[in-house]
Amino acid sequence: MTTKQTETMLNPTGASDQHYRTIWISDIHLGTPGCQADALLNFLKHNESDTLYLVGDIIDGWQLRKGWYWPQSHNDVIQKVLRKARKGTRVVFIPGNHDEAARQFCGMTFGDIPILERDVHTTADGKRLWVVHGDEFDQVVRYAKWLAYLGDTLYNFALMLNRVLNNIRIRLGYPYWSLSQYLKHQVKNAVNFILEFENALIHEAKNRGYDGVVCGHIHKAEIKTVDGLLYCNDGDWVESLTALVEKPCGTLEIVHWPHRDALTTTESHKKIKAAEMV
Repeated sequence: MTTKQTETMLNPTGASDQHYRTIWISDIHLGTPGCQADALLNFLKHNESDTLYLVGDIIDGWQLRKGWYWPQSHNDVIQKVLRKARKGTRVVFIPGNHDEAARQFCGMTFGDIPILERDVHTTADGKRLWVVHGDEFDQVVRYAKWLAYLGDTLYNFALMLNRVLNNIRIRLGYPYWSLSQYLKHQVKNAVNFILEFENALIHEAKNRGYDGVVCGHIHKAEIKTVDGLLYCNDGDWVESLTALVEKPCGTLEIVHWPHRDALTTTESHKKIKAAEMV
């Protein structure tokens, strides 16, 4: 199996559509201001697949319990996914910890979309991948849920600061930059947590006899080999704006979709250059 990460930059005037064998997306967090619904809608518009996995934290029930936030773009995402299912895409929903209320419906089907606790996906070249959100391998979520709620509140505060900071950066002509991702990669404990999370999932996948694992939860897109098995994380649609995709031949890639602000900056630069040439 060939694996790689690729940077897919959307042409704002019209991107060429892609058709994949499989697409995995997770951690969309609909119902929060941090959700990049417009970028996700753009991605779903230009990318089709035989199978679409929704690997948890699609709707953020934690935040919706604190206060209702549901703009039209979030409703559009739901409608877009339902439309794909009606038109023949196999859509599978695997709930995460933020939409854990849906786990009581595992084994049932709603709107042509089965809800599963986990699944096994066989790639075109025969690799069996265990598909799971991953929160059950997060020791904080399992054994100190109050701390997980506190961390979620602090994370959303960082996202709010991030939006303010990037509004200023965009006005100054600088590209999008993630404060929370920067802090995550600078804090040693956060790095250790990610490594422990990855190793725990790989260990469980090996015990179950699979060739690898596909997960979400930690908002860090990755494809790598750990202890002889394939570890794939599809990232998120709050900051990373990433999806894991499988090409018809079985090749796996991480696709990075451009942030809306990045597109705005790119367009502004193009207009400035065009004006200078007149």
